[in-house]
Amino acid sequence: MKIAIAGYGNLGRGVESAVKQNPDMELCAVFTRRDPASVSIMTPDVPVLPMQSIAEYEGQFDVVVICGGSATDLPVMTPQIVKHFNVVDSFDTHARIPEHIANVHNAAKASGHTAIVSAGWDPGMFSLARVFAQACLPEGESYTFWGPGVSQGHSDAIRRIEGVLDARQYTIPVDAALEAVRSGENPVLTTRQKHTRDCYVVAQEGADLARIEREIKEMPNYFDEYDTTVTFITAQEMLEKHSAMMHGGFVIRSGQTALGDRHVIEYSLKLESNPQFTSSILTACARAAARMCARGEDGCYTMPELRPVDLLPQSLDEIRAHMI
Repeated sequence: MKIAIAGYGNLGRGVESAVKQNPDMELCAVFTRRDPASVSIMTPDVPVLPMQSIAEYEGQFDVVVICGGSATDLPVMTPQIVKHFNVVDSFDTHARIPEHIANVHNAAKASGHTAIVSAGWDPGMFSLARVFAQACLPEGESYTFWGPGVSQGHSDAIRRIEGVLDARQYTIPVDAALEAVRSGENPVLTTRQKHTRDCYVVAQEGADLARIEREIKEMPNYFDEYDTTVTFITAQEMLEKHSAMMHGGFVIRSGQTALGDRHVIEYSLKLESNPQFTSSILTACARAAARMCARGEDGCYTMPELRPVDLLPQSLDEIRAHMI
């Protein structure tokens, strides 16, 4: 299975590493918006090519894994690239997922390609957890908590603000809310009551710090509904104290079955590296995208719509023998 990567940041490097763990895949190209001569990758003899030339390689790859940010990259890149290739992306702005799906679906159907979007751990693995939990407990409430950890998408959104050189955003669950949910109380919680957000920002010299802080706190779909703290630090402090990319979280479904018995379902992730784990999911979804296209299943899909067996390299007989 021939894989190409579009975008070579933390996520792109993660996909490159993940491909090495999958013997049915090979990395064939990396596309970048930077000067290709300035980009050094880990895989020998794989070309690094300019992003603007990607359409020239139509037909040479089974899947392109698009490793861009959700704020401004993926809404443009995914509908464009799916005109020429099967694609996978990790679009994670939850409020805009239906809009993104519609845009990508139209382009994918027109070109006869398959797209899997919003793949990762949330949306993605947590989406599956919510679907299965609600199917098992139709009467109840579902809750999602993220963190404590670094959000790639939110950090990227801050870095797009004028005057920002670097940023890390930590999502932190509110302990009291998490414990109330785990106890089966089924509390009604606002967005603000479930999480806080801590932002560490390296600003350009002379930048308007008050404006940057205001733009962060008022950013729709990212920070406007949360209690958000913004701390300005030096580049050295960022390197020394905020280089780790850990993350994780919980999906909890609390409900009752028909005779009134109460149940709590909890699915959790504890991740040393958010981009490395996310990229592993994208790579599995690339396998599914290639198989779906081979069956003529063009258009746009999300992870709950996939056949689980399409994510695995093993045969159906092996899966039935060892994983059921």
